[in-house]
Amino acid sequence: MWKIQTNTLCAGLLAAVWLAGCAHGQRKQIDAMEHALHQAAPQPEEADAANALLEDKHDGPLEKKELVEAVLARNPSLESARLAWQAVVAQQPQATALSDPMVSYSLAPASIGSNVVRFGQVVKIEQRFPWPSKLGLAGDVVLSDAEAAQADYEAVRLDLALLASLLFDEYAKVIRLLELNLEHRELTEDIKAAAMAQYEAGRAPQQEPLQAEVELSHVLHEQVLLEADRSVIIAKLNQLLHRAPQAPLPKPARVRFVPADIAETTELQDQALEGRPELRATEARIGARESAAELTQREFFPDLGIMGEYNSMWRETQHQWMLGVSLNVPIQIKSRRGAVDQANAELGRVRADLEVLSDGVRTEVDQSRQRVLEAQHVLVLYQKRLLPAARAQIQAARAGYQTGRNSFQALVDSERSLRTLEIQYEEALATFGQRGAELSRALGQMPGLLKGETP
Repeated sequence: MWKIQTNTLCAGLLAAVWLAGCAHGQRKQIDAMEHALHQAAPQPEEADAANALLEDKHDGPLEKKELVEAVLARNPSLESARLAWQAVVAQQPQATALSDPMVSYSLAPASIGSNVVRFGQVVKIEQRFPWPSKLGLAGDVVLSDAEAAQADYEAVRLDLALLASLLFDEYAKVIRLLELNLEHRELTEDIKAAAMAQYEAGRAPQQEPLQAEVELSHVLHEQVLLEADRSVIIAKLNQLLHRAPQAPLPKPARVRFVPADIAETTELQDQALEGRPELRATEARIGARESAAELTQREFFPDLGIMGEYNSMWRETQHQWMLGVSLNVPIQIKSRRGAVDQANAELGRVRADLEVLSDGVRTEVDQSRQRVLEAQHVLVLYQKRLLPAARAQIQAARAGYQTGRNSFQALVDSERSLRTLEIQYEEALATFGQRGAELSRALGQMPGLLKGETP
């Protein structure tokens, strides 16, 4: 302990006050982060709207946008990510706070009740102040980690929206396939009736109505499979919606093919590099590791202790009150150098992670774009050529069979071909919607919503 002059002590106290306030400049950032957390908190009115929609009180069919919004309002994974973000923000006041002051009290037992000497006691209080910028850097680490957690939260939102969008397309597909199955069941029954009429008139063998019955059995079997698929998809959607697996869902809106105008790969890659929350999270973690590396450099400098003491065992009043400072001596150089090396290695690792992630984003965007173009080409092929030809073929086959110009097998084959192509078209339509959602996710945009919309 050093005895110092009053002006030196005042200078030390002023420095201590400055050290204690070095992290206060982060207050605005923390306030903005807490406001964002409040905005991200679950809103009761959104949950009520989602409940009304899902309880089949909706006037029309379920739209993809409505399903995505309901998932974002109800899925607990999003609240889990928000609370993880909030937990990181709550670390900032811990990281920037001074340590608790130390108070000590001691006495001279032999002086108790003595008539020879005065009662001897010593009261001491000491506060430690870190070296300038240590607290600020510790707060910067937490703030950067909080920015990363916020980006992680945004990534969870996008992932949930993507899952909801993909499942909606599957849901709409299986409902449409059930409708087609009903149409083809009626068509096959008509074909069977025509074959039976020809057989009863003696113009066709018994094999033809029997063959029609076999085709009808295939259609009925497909119906059973489709109904099972519908139950599985509804259960998956209910899981996303935090509902019982068997809970009913409104019927989905009919999906229509709208050709997409896809930008060039380089333009989309630039959008993704700017919009992907995973990249923002990694960049924020780089900032955290940079602050942590700088903080390890500050550990080579000592921390300051300001002390005040009262000692009743001094006779002179001027000696009873003491003020002083203390410094730790950072002589463990090897330990501190190890901490620096560790922090620099962590910083290098995260920077390498950013490069790897950026390369992956570019590749993902390119592949997603190609898949959208491929799916669009397939749909145009079905819409412009395959389906019109198949519909014309079955019309000609039915007319030809009734007039005896072609065989019953040609009619059955044309019905089967049309059924297969219509199923493949609906599958291609669902694939196109899913590929578009995957491209939106690759760009860092919300799948299932119109461009510019944010739920």
